[in-house]
Amino acid sequence: MLSADSAQQLALDQHAARERMVAHLRLLWQNRRFLARVAGAGLLFFVVVALLIPSRYQSVARLMPPDNQSSSGLAMAAAALSGQASGLAGLAGDLLGIKSTSDLFVGILGSRTVADNLIHKFNLQKLYHARRMEDARKALASHTDTAVDRKSQIITITVTDKNPQRAEAMAQAYVEELNRLVADVSTSSARRERIFLEGRLQAVNQDLQSAEKEFSQFASKNTAIDIKEQGKAMFDAATTLQGEYIAGRSELEGLRQIYTDQNVRVRAAQARMGELQSQLNKLGGKGESTSLEKATLVDPLYPSIRKLPLLGVTYADLYRRTKVQEVVFETLTQEYELAKVQEAKEIPTVKVLDPPNLPDKKSFPPRTLIVVLGTMLAFSFGVAWVFGSALWEGTDPADPRKVLAQEVFETARAALPWGGRNGFKNEPRP
Repeated sequence: MLSADSAQQLALDQHAARERMVAHLRLLWQNRRFLARVAGAGLLFFVVVALLIPSRYQSVARLMPPDNQSSSGLAMAAAALSGQASGLAGLAGDLLGIKSTSDLFVGILGSRTVADNLIHKFNLQKLYHARRMEDARKALASHTDTAVDRKSQIITITVTDKNPQRAEAMAQAYVEELNRLVADVSTSSARRERIFLEGRLQAVNQDLQSAEKEFSQFASKNTAIDIKEQGKAMFDAATTLQGEYIAGRSELEGLRQIYTDQNVRVRAAQARMGELQSQLNKLGGKGESTSLEKATLVDPLYPSIRKLPLLGVTYADLYRRTKVQEVVFETLTQEYELAKVQEAKEIPTVKVLDPPNLPDKKSFPPRTLIVVLGTMLAFSFGVAWVFGSALWEGTDPADPRKVLAQEVFETARAALPWGGRNGFKNEPRP
């Protein structure tokens, strides 16, 4: 329990505190008009300030995290980007420590390459009044915010601009640049395989065209459409002609035993035998050169039997070469298509969850809050001025602290260029 003296002292202190509070309230009430003018002036001033601050709008885009199949492509992309995008130099070096592929996407969005492309596309250097590209990059970074939700790994891109249409376009440009840049720098195994097969296809296609042209020219020059079938047909024709020739000779010999050589039937049989002999000579290639370059076709429709072995070898060689090139071309074409499909699977494409929106409501400034806080600040300043003035006037003029303050004030006033002209005749206020 408190002693009587302590209780009395506590009561006196409480009474003194109440007296001081009442005195302060009375002082504020006596200066209520001054405080009202200060609060009104603050209200008017901050209303003007709030209206002068330009409105800003935010466009937001949300991206889904890439699937697991894109991990290798993203790793390759980070390695490639480290050489050209300074914002990812450290990121690619710590690739094994990446928490998620969404973090890599955020790193790409903050790269110098993406920033420069947006600066040139929207002429931001002029818009932000930046003399240097580095200043424009910093201004763009201050207007852009990229974040990753650690639970869902969803990437959020927020672009702030004075123009709502430009904010939406810039957010969309970020998504497009991310998609393009990741696809361009991806150097996965499927991409390398696709590039190799693409080059091989071009070379094989040229070889195939050359083989087909050479084969067609040879077949056209030597009427070699199908050597096997042509040979069979010619052998059948030669056998038939040979049979007719033998039968004709027997008939001619019989006629000669009956008639003279001047007989019409004998002469007709002789003419028929001559024609059969001529046809057999044509089929057999009698009198032709065995060289393909020097040989002339007796029958423009079929090569002679004499030339068939040589034509068959060359024909088979050219035919085999053409077929080999066709098989190689078909095989490479199938592998090329598979490599393109695999490359498309490995390249991490951007999946847009929420496309950039056209903001219809400003995000800054909070004008009501500025006016309220500004008015409260002005009123607080007025209260502080009232208490300070009362404390200054209540201080003994001989107080060393007041004397020092007056000397400092006089010295500062004398140093100001306008101090000697307007006078400041009143007592200084803190």
